[in-house]
Amino acid sequence: MEPVNTDVSAGPSEGNGAGTNSDDTGGNGAGEASGVPTLGMILLAVEELWPESLAEDWDEVGLVAGHPSAEVSRILFAVDPTLEVIEEAIEWGAELLITHHPLLLKGVTSVAATTAKGRAVHRLIESGTGLLTVHTNGDSAVGGVSDVLADALGLQNVAPLTPAAAGLPEEGIGRVGDLEEVLTLGDFAARVFGILPAVAGGVRVSGDRDGLVRRVAVCGGAGDSLFGEVRASNADVYLTADLRHHPASEAREAAVNDRPYLIDVSHFASEWLWLPAAAEALGNVLGDQGHDVEIRVSTTNSDPWDFILTPGGD
Repeated sequence: MEPVNTDVSAGPSEGNGAGTNSDDTGGNGAGEASGVPTLGMILLAVEELWPESLAEDWDEVGLVAGHPSAEVSRILFAVDPTLEVIEEAIEWGAELLITHHPLLLKGVTSVAATTAKGRAVHRLIESGTGLLTVHTNGDSAVGGVSDVLADALGLQNVAPLTPAAAGLPEEGIGRVGDLEEVLTLGDFAARVFGILPAVAGGVRVSGDRDGLVRRVAVCGGAGDSLFGEVRASNADVYLTADLRHHPASEAREAAVNDRPYLIDVSHFASEWLWLPAAAEALGNVLGDQGHDVEIRVSTTNSDPWDFILTPGGD
């Protein structure tokens, strides 16, 4: 995709909305802090936005590398903690990299630099760059991945597909809502294509191009475990990523009146949309607390596919 560079400066003085304090009273005691925060302070701000209690039981979120007492003046947001992204963070001088996907989701017995993950751990520690994972807690929270996706599509009356077990009523995995006006499936798919970063996989659609849709279910990232919830929501179309052959085929076989239609997009693209919103949200919190931090969104395209061949057609 074309490089996308979103800078969000968090500071107590001049700048954009992320760097201003909307409360003229000066806020609470947390707002009395000033200057460059420590990693520990950043962790408290992140917990306020994306509580670890919202993470799924199988997930691994939180601090992966870094010392809580280290000062953080620059933060880079990215989807994946790939070696290329880590090098981007180091080159820019970021003391903290916040990624959506975990580096170490499964247990390991070694982080020797003989593997890609081992080299990633070594580069982070040797360069003094912290790594923080905000994964399914970032999916579930208000303003999370699926919330941003729903907002970008213009959905109204949005609610979670699966409410969080330990959260607010509006928190949970996936979202469902209504378009302001009825669209054909083809026109809605074109809207989806238009809001996502350009990647090789494009947008795949299952259903009648001229079929009408209004109620839309979305799940950023892989969402083929939510077909039951999607059907229960009476959605006309379901937008998610990484739809495998058998779950997608079975969902189409179980469709009622040919619904829900399916739209399959890039995993990376569906979650990248969250990064600028997340960077701005964290910038707002840190700015309100009087901290001076530069926040940037990675320009690295970590989608694993480089090109695609398709048959001719409309």
